[in-house]
Amino acid sequence: MRLRTPCSAAARAWTVELRSQRGGITLVCPHCPYSGGRVGPGSARAAALAHLARHARNGLLAAHLRICQCHERGCRWHARHRGCAGPVRLLLARERGGRVWRLADACTACAAVTEQAAVVPDTMLFPRHQPRRAARRRHRAAKGPGDRVRVAEMFSYLAAALPCGTSGAARLIALQCALRMDSRMQVRLPVGVLRGLRLSTPRLWQELEEARWLRTLPGSPGEVIAELMDSALLNQYPSRPDRHRAADWALRAGRAARTAGEGPHVQLLSIYTSALSDPATGQGQGEIDRVQRECALENHDVLTALDRLVAIGSCAWWRTHPDTGDVHWCCTTEAAIGDAGPSPD
Repeated sequence: MRLRTPCSAAARAWTVELRSQRGGITLVCPHCPYSGGRVGPGSARAAALAHLARHARNGLLAAHLRICQCHERGCRWHARHRGCAGPVRLLLARERGGRVWRLADACTACAAVTEQAAVVPDTMLFPRHQPRRAARRRHRAAKGPGDRVRVAEMFSYLAAALPCGTSGAARLIALQCALRMDSRMQVRLPVGVLRGLRLSTPRLWQELEEARWLRTLPGSPGEVIAELMDSALLNQYPSRPDRHRAADWALRAGRAARTAGEGPHVQLLSIYTSALSDPATGQGQGEIDRVQRECALENHDVLTALDRLVAIGSCAWWRTHPDTGDVHWCCTTEAAIGDAGPSPD
């Protein structure tokens, strides 16, 4: 028997609405006195996500006390499925074309079938300011999750933060920008990195600017400087050097697809499958609809892309589970990726 906890005891579900009114956009939150605040059109989505993140930080709860808020409300946020199951995670969902945003605890099963939603990493709720004493340590140990977990969490976050139509090439740039940004929300990407990614084209930066996710700044000929507009990324944890290391890991994880001349969707899938694989065995799995959403493969065949990974040697095999429809795979380059040094790109 499943014990139900009163919803008021752990109601970790928050919603904000962006209302268009004369003179601008108003952010309305029914969960706190903050209501009626004006935000600019270019920062409305970022303001909504940052406001939800503050609610989640202020309402931290021990893992064993968290319950599926979707189930508590009769699972009306998604279509019917097999039932509640799996660990409880924070789920960010978008409704009404981005006018309403919801952040709530949801079990793994409910999160997997909720449309226009992505799991938000718990690491993004930690304070970003670390004690000054720790920064002076000569030999600092990495904090937080490993590179694979950090990259996988960023895939999930960008699936919700970026518009659905964002191309795979633009998502490759967004992944690097999100992991490499500094405390001023600025990022400098050398042209050599972009050429290594086969993404040295202004059109992709224009696509992210039109999505109001970043804006480019004047810089030197050898680099691209951009300022990110998504203030929720300021809540990333751990420190910047660890995030840079994860960004370098992502470059190495997609190298085989780049050197084989594959397109950005196969590059994204190469990084994604590596991030979700066990570093010891190379094996991983995921719901096929989630893979489509987080790798921008809605208009492409995931199975064909997996065949390409096998053809270029990034993947040893893949198969779909006959009962659940989940896709399983085994990466062949996990040991090399884990042991490699900084990317020469």
